[in-house]
Amino acid sequence: MDLVGACRAFVSVSEHGSFTVGAAAARMSQSVASRRVAALEERLGEQLIERTSRRVVLTPFGRDMLPVARQLVQAADVLLHEAEVAQRKPWRLAVPAICSTAGLARLVAEARGLGVTLDLRLAAPARRTELLHAQQVRAALLAAPPNEATWSVPLGLAGAQDPGMRRVHVETLRIGRASPGPARRIWIQPEDDVPHIRDPLTRLRDAVGLRPAQLAAADLTTAAAEVLCTRDLLLCSPAQAEELALNWRPIGEITLSRGFALAASADGNPQHIEARLGDAIARCLGADAQADAQADAQASTQAGAQAKANENAGGAAA
Repeated sequence: MDLVGACRAFVSVSEHGSFTVGAAAARMSQSVASRRVAALEERLGEQLIERTSRRVVLTPFGRDMLPVARQLVQAADVLLHEAEVAQRKPWRLAVPAICSTAGLARLVAEARGLGVTLDLRLAAPARRTELLHAQQVRAALLAAPPNEATWSVPLGLAGAQDPGMRRVHVETLRIGRASPGPARRIWIQPEDDVPHIRDPLTRLRDAVGLRPAQLAAADLTTAAAEVLCTRDLLLCSPAQAEELALNWRPIGEITLSRGFALAASADGNPQHIEARLGDAIARCLGADAQADAQADAQASTQAGAQAKANENAGGAAA
């Protein structure tokens, strides 16, 4: 039995002195109100309303139960109101500053369609961690190594000129006697200035004989400006390269990716948000593009292998 619904019918009918008017006030039909009051009487084991009068007349037991029933209905209404307020409470979420405005707008819109109101805070990796620990946000997309990441975005090197090759090898930036012009640099954005990205790239720089200054860090605007007017390269995602009209290629010697994991403060529930908004977050980060690219590459490889097999089969038959 719906105890709250039965008490609501009983209270409304009692206060209005009529099953018809009371049922309408409680937004239910007269028959439903009658059944609910009868069910409540059966549950409590005694009659609440006299059935011998056209007007609603409470029995002594009904008069005793009415205040308690009213309190139960009021408490239920308070609970429902608080639940509605809690659902509308914005989820303050710290996100990478490299996310595009369009991507962030789509994330907020998709979240709203799922009943979640997002209040976004754009910040660099270290600042997102600080915001989370200080509980200034309910959750944050933290930078994470590949083995700990929920979402991953591929990184490569992008330049103003087409490199004319499928991959860019860092060793080609090594300065030789015949190298024209100044040393070419690789620019790292604040989002990628984290140990699991910076350290492997630094070790590769040293291993192939680049100078320390050939690996530099700067904000995206500064780094992109340098790349656009020189032969320098920017460490970035394919989406960023497309937005900046740069030519993006994977790195020849190593594979790097931005990893992200959702973490929540004490009053947050990352599993709840991840389950509802996981796909939308992936699209905002550009992680879905990576999955599509990998799927296309795999399909292309399989198609090429099949074509080769068919060609070999045809030659053998001839």
